[in-house]
Amino acid sequence: VDSGLARRPRYDRAAGMTRLVTERASQASATQRAGRAARQGPGVAYRLWEEAATAGLPRFDPPEIVEADLSALVLASAIWGVADPRDLSWIDPPPEAAVSEARARLGALDAIDADGRPTAHGRAIAALPMPPRLAHMLVRAGEMGLGGVAAEVAVLLGERGLGGNDPDLELRLRRWRGDRSPKAQAARKLAERWARSMPAAVSAPPAGGHDVAVAVALAFPDRVARRRDASGERWASVGGRGFKLDPASTLAREQWLAVAETQGMAAGARILSAAAIDEESVAALFGERIETRHIAEFDPATGGVRPLRERRLGAIRLSSGPDSSADPAAIEAALVEGVRTHGLALLPWQAGAEAYRQRAIYAGLPFDDESLLARLDDWLPPLVAGRRRLDAIPAGALGDALRGLLSWDEQQRVERVAPSHFTSPAGSSHAIDYGAEGGPRVELRVQALFGLAEHPTVGTARVPLVLSLTSPAGRPIQTTRDLPGFWAGSWAAVAKEMRGRYPRHPWPDDPAAAAATLRTKNADARARGSR
Repeated sequence: VDSGLARRPRYDRAAGMTRLVTERASQASATQRAGRAARQGPGVAYRLWEEAATAGLPRFDPPEIVEADLSALVLASAIWGVADPRDLSWIDPPPEAAVSEARARLGALDAIDADGRPTAHGRAIAALPMPPRLAHMLVRAGEMGLGGVAAEVAVLLGERGLGGNDPDLELRLRRWRGDRSPKAQAARKLAERWARSMPAAVSAPPAGGHDVAVAVALAFPDRVARRRDASGERWASVGGRGFKLDPASTLAREQWLAVAETQGMAAGARILSAAAIDEESVAALFGERIETRHIAEFDPATGGVRPLRERRLGAIRLSSGPDSSADPAAIEAALVEGVRTHGLALLPWQAGAEAYRQRAIYAGLPFDDESLLARLDDWLPPLVAGRRRLDAIPAGALGDALRGLLSWDEQQRVERVAPSHFTSPAGSSHAIDYGAEGGPRVELRVQALFGLAEHPTVGTARVPLVLSLTSPAGRPIQTTRDLPGFWAGSWAAVAKEMRGRYPRHPWPDDPAAAAATLRTKNADARARGSR
């Protein structure tokens, strides 16, 4: 009787192990099964599906080597003396990515060395009939005297349904131990058989009573996780992945978990099974992996760098505090990277530096944000040398640094095409704003332009300036690109209104013929009388 189903090994990346899954059989498998019915004589094969559905079955089973975890294969190959199984001849060669992943996993388990050669520990786990992760757990746990618990955890993870489906592995283990069903008893016998094969204890387990979690952490060191929020929903793992847990779970109140199984490949993979562990046990298990790092952390809110000394286990920060022995070069590099990441607006742009930058852009030189960021390493490092904050850059230094990016000819081009100031007929000098909307703009009192019959221009291209004309009090009265038109047009109305507001200042009927001045009428009269 052929059900049309087959059990095939599939590598479960979430669990980090190969499981048997039930799938539709292939046409080749169905044909082979039918042949078995006639193995000893005439027979009949009963297929439990419609004949028309046979054509919809896959023609052949996919090669196991392209779908299963290759850790055991890579380890066996290493023991045979071949560090890379791809050097062997295969009908279906193992995928390169799967081999690389397997080698990385075996290296983390101390099963192979950096050259791919098997270690003594690797040979020990290869002798056990289970995936390398679980074999590693059994051997290491056995050395701590936890071989029995580790064997139970190995069976619990390999047989779905034992002890229920609660994420708490300790709870599931207690339920399994009390289960008298044939399946549960058979699983216990398997665990007992594995436990008897464990090496003698050579050390004690970490104190704290988290034996189940210790076993899980040995098998899945990259999945040791710490809670990230008050609800217990979000968790950060040593391996860098983010996990999620049902906040209603009893495990959500814990600070640390040894995670065995997750579902989903994204940053928020759901925790399916885990056991509570404490930080002391984690430190005892993985103390040699805890690193002390000296980092320079840039704060975009202040534009400064905080030198920190932190202890990390993989992607988890265990502790951090001020670092009094910070490397000045690291601080300077952090300032540069902070600007590269968050933009040039963080720099203390004095008016002169920003004005020069706008002049260079107007002159057609690459001084926009994108161009300056692309050359950031050419001009910013000297400005932040010996400093911890961007606002400590000296006044004028930014402008000098920008000029230093230009050749002599380019600097002269800026002066010709985009002069910094406009000199009025009254002799006053006014900065030109090249970043203003509508083109180069200059703001000045209208009396400073008396006597000017032509509209002023800027640069060799003689581009008309946008004139922002103000009253003696500095209040805007007119914006124009056509000064002669303004004199001949709306000036009369403007002058009439301004005479009432500023009677001490000149408001001639013909400003194009009047003398430019910045003084009052009386001051002008005294000046003429003194000559």
